[in-house]
Amino acid sequence: MIRFHLKCDQDHGFESWFQSNEAFEKLVKNGMVTCTVCGSAQVMKSVMAPAVSTSPHVAPPQQLDATLAKIRDAVEKNASYVGGSFVKQARDMHDGVIPERPIYGEARLGEAKKLVDEGIPVVPLPFIPRKKTN
Repeated sequence: MIRFHLKCDQDHGFESWFQSNEAFEKLVKNGMVTCTVCGSAQVMKSVMAPAVSTSPHVAPPQQLDATLAKIRDAVEKNASYVGGSFVKQARDMHDGVIPERPIYGEARLGEAKKLVDEGIPVVPLPFIPRKKTN
């Protein structure tokens, strides 16, 4: 897939994704690419800056490990580990059944997706929770 910055004959700019440059050319030739603003089928690619990182280097693994350790420590210090009951407790808090408090635990991907789909704010942790015996 490739993303192109496009412009119509009315000077409206927009972006779209295509399978390839050849696919883009074929779709434009057949009038199947239209401006998202005015609907014009007179569309062409506009100048596009490449997405290049301006960072001089990537953080070394030790720095990433230290950052993850800080995140883990902050989560463990400020939230309660609820293990496998995370999904139920998150839903119960959202529904007002139990008081809200910071929690973390474990959930299957499908269960976590359902929480997000229901508007319940959850985020994956960048580490596997340690088992606690609180």
